[in-house]
Amino acid sequence: MDATLGHVLVTGSSTGIGRASVVHLAKLGFNVLAGVRRESDALSIEHDGGSNVKAILLDVTKPEQISTAFDTAQRFCGDQGLAGLVNNAGIVVHGPVEFIPLNDWRRQFEVNVFGQIAVTQMMLPLLRARVASAGKGSARIVMISSIAGLISQPILSPYCASKYALEAVSDSLRNELRPQGIQVCLIEPGAIDTPIWNKAEANPEVYPADHPARALYGKAIDGITKASQKSAKNAIPAERVARVVGACMTRKRPRTRYPVCLESHVGSAAKGFLPTWIMDAGICWALGT
Repeated sequence: MDATLGHVLVTGSSTGIGRASVVHLAKLGFNVLAGVRRESDALSIEHDGGSNVKAILLDVTKPEQISTAFDTAQRFCGDQGLAGLVNNAGIVVHGPVEFIPLNDWRRQFEVNVFGQIAVTQMMLPLLRARVASAGKGSARIVMISSIAGLISQPILSPYCASKYALEAVSDSLRNELRPQGIQVCLIEPGAIDTPIWNKAEANPEVYPADHPARALYGKAIDGITKASQKSAKNAIPAERVARVVGACMTRKRPRTRYPVCLESHVGSAAKGFLPTWIMDAGICWALGT
């Protein structure tokens, strides 16, 4: 693929993996549309990404913004079409299954699953235009999943469920689009230095000491909080994931899955050969439950 002629849309570009991916792809020579949620983020990402970056307001839960993003991308790409779509936008909803309001479950899936599907549906004509202009295999969809899409943890069930769903959607999409010359890659990071976990941890008042969830699930809540804090201290920079995004976009035959971080490789391998009861026991031991 000729990176100097490629146009890529990245969602969730305000911080973390999305922001790092925009900057990295721009350095590689791609022209990048960076989807952000605030005007201040737009100015910042354009400054860091340089002349190859154009920021657009894109909340993946708002159909009108997705439609506007399509119109902008169509003008941005012209007859060349869209070489890549990086579906990165995501949030974390946490808590015991019993106590998470259904509206919070819906919010988790609206962003992490339905938003990714909506953007993909809208952008597919532009990805096909890329195939028409540059040949089969020249258009790529990159889904940012997680080790949580392979191994579920207590207290993080909405997030894990959304990533499991994204894995399934991506597998189906890959086989649906293969005959059309559009490739689909899944990236499965472990602990990454990104604000997404800080945003989740910044709301301890959701389950204060007098909340009924504390009596039933207090050890698990505390355990997952401590585990997240420990992982954050050892997290690798988002730029490492960005380099994998770049590989998905530039390699002639990218892999279908890219585990990133040691825990992603180990966790994926362990799930493949360890009995469920051993995996469960290990998770409970790690959380002190």
